[in-house]
Amino acid sequence: MNLRPSRALLGNVLVIGALLLIAALLLRLHVDDSGWQVAPRPRDWQWAVTSLLAYVGLCGVLWWRMRPRIERVDPSQRPVLVVWASQTGFALQLAERTADALRSAGLAVRLRSIEALDATLLAQSDRVLFVASTTGEGDPPDHAAPFLQRMDQPMPGLAHLQYGVLALGDRSYDHYCAFGHQLDGWLRRHGARAMFDTVEVNNADPASLRHWQQLLGQLGGAPTEQPDWTAIDYQPWTLVQREHLNPGSVGGPVHWLRLRPPVDQADVRWQAGDIAEIGPRHAPAVVDAWLRSHALDGDARLDDGQTLHQHLSRSHLPGVTAGGDLPTLLSLLQPLPHREYSIASAAHEDAVDLVLRRQVRDDGTPGIGSGWLCDIAQLGDTIDLRVRRNPNFHGVAADVPLILIGNGTGIAGLRAHLRERDAAGASRNWLLFGERSAAHDFHFRTELEQMQQRGMLERLDAVFSRDGAPHRYVQHRLQAEAPLLQRWVDDGATILVCGSLQGMAPAVDAVIEEVVGAKRKDALVVAGRYRRDVY
Repeated sequence: MNLRPSRALLGNVLVIGALLLIAALLLRLHVDDSGWQVAPRPRDWQWAVTSLLAYVGLCGVLWWRMRPRIERVDPSQRPVLVVWASQTGFALQLAERTADALRSAGLAVRLRSIEALDATLLAQSDRVLFVASTTGEGDPPDHAAPFLQRMDQPMPGLAHLQYGVLALGDRSYDHYCAFGHQLDGWLRRHGARAMFDTVEVNNADPASLRHWQQLLGQLGGAPTEQPDWTAIDYQPWTLVQREHLNPGSVGGPVHWLRLRPPVDQADVRWQAGDIAEIGPRHAPAVVDAWLRSHALDGDARLDDGQTLHQHLSRSHLPGVTAGGDLPTLLSLLQPLPHREYSIASAAHEDAVDLVLRRQVRDDGTPGIGSGWLCDIAQLGDTIDLRVRRNPNFHGVAADVPLILIGNGTGIAGLRAHLRERDAAGASRNWLLFGERSAAHDFHFRTELEQMQQRGMLERLDAVFSRDGAPHRYVQHRLQAEAPLLQRWVDDGATILVCGSLQGMAPAVDAVIEEVVGAKRKDALVVAGRYRRDVY
C-alpha cells in the first residue's frame, strides 16, 4: 500500500479550492447591482446553512480521527503511549498504523497528538513511541508549539520510561529529521531509556517503515503477523548451506544458513550491519490441506504466471473463499509479512550468512520465518530475499578501536563486523558474547579463537549463563571490566551492541552509563560511537 504523503497534499489543495469557491460566491454580494441586501435572500440562507453544516461535519470528522483512544486488554497492563507530530498528516497516518499494529499484538494503546503530551501523561506511561515529522529547515510541526514550551520548563525525571522515535524528514535538507532527534535528546536528558536507535525515514522510505513495523512486532513479544505496510521487491536467492549450530542445547535450535545471490545480480553488495529481509512461505503440505478443504485446484494459473499454490504459499490463508470464486479469493489474500535477520558475513564473501533461532508458537508449531528457513526450505531452493541498508549499524575505519557486545543469535551482526575488519587488517577489536553453555552454544568458537590467536581479536570475553561462572551475562562481564571499558572509550573506541531488545540491551546500556556517565554516553550516541541493532 502506498504511504506517500500525496493524500495529505491533495486534501490541502481541495480545502484551499473550496475556500476560494466560497470566497467567489460571497464576493457576488459586494458586486451585485442591487447593492448589499439588508435581509438575506433565501438562497443566501441556504448557502450559509450548508457551509456551516459542512464546517461542523468536517470538524466532527477531524475530532473523531484525533480523539484520545485507548483499548484495554489487561486491566493491570499500562498502555503503550503513541504520540504523533504531523505537518501534513503523514505522521498521523503512520501513528494510527503503529497503534493498530500494537493492538493486534494484544497491547493496550493510547494515541495522542503531541500538544496533549505533558508530565502527567508521561508519568502514567512505561513505554512511549513518537512519530515525529520535521518541516522546512529542521522545524517541528506547527501544532507542537505547546509541547515545545513544556520542554523548556522543569520536568520530573523520566527514568521509568522506555521510548522509541520514528523521525520523518527529507535528506535534502541540512537539518535532516531534526525534530525527531530533538525529542530523542530531550528524553535522554531526562533519564528516559531508548529501546532502540531512532529510526530515520527519508521521504517515506519503504525500507525504513518496514523496519519500524518489525520493531513494533518485537514490542509485542513476537514478529508482527500484519501484512507489510509497503511491498518488498524481493530477489530470488538460493539456499546453499544449513547447519545446526547447537545440538544438545537446552535452548531453541540455532541454524547457520548461507545464501547465494541470483546469477544475473551477483554484484549485489552490502556492508556489515545490513539486514536481510526474508519473504517466508507456508509448508507445501499446509497449502495442500487448505486447497483440499476448499475444493480448489492449486495448479490453476494466475495472471502473473504463478500457480494458485505458489501464491497461497506466500499469503495468509483466509478462512473463507467466497464460494470458490477465484478473483474474490485473490482479493482476500494478504502477503505474509517479511522477517528481518542480521547479515553474518562480509560482502567480499559473495554470500549472505544468517544465524537464526527456530521459534515455536504457543501451540508448538514453528514460527513463519524460522520455520520456513530451518524446517521447510531445502538446499537448492529459492529464498525470497532483499538486502536492506542499515547505516546506523555500519562499521568504522580500521584504525578505530571497536567493542562488540551481543548475546545469542546477535553474534550474527557482530561476526560480519569482525570478518569485515579482518579483511581490512584492523586488530583493535574486543568481543563480549553471551549464551547458555560453552559446550553447546559457543557459536563460531573455532573461528573466534583463531582470530584471537592471530591477534586480530585483541580480547574475547565469552560468558555462559548455565555454566555457573561468576559472570552469567555479558553485562556482568562488562561491569567487571569497567576500567578497561573506560580506557577503550578514552582511546576513541566505538561500541556496537547486537542482540535481544529485552534483557541484554537495556542492561548493557545501564552499565555503559554507569561507567562513562550519562552525559558522555549521550555524547557517544550523538557522535555515532555507540550504536545498537536490537530485536
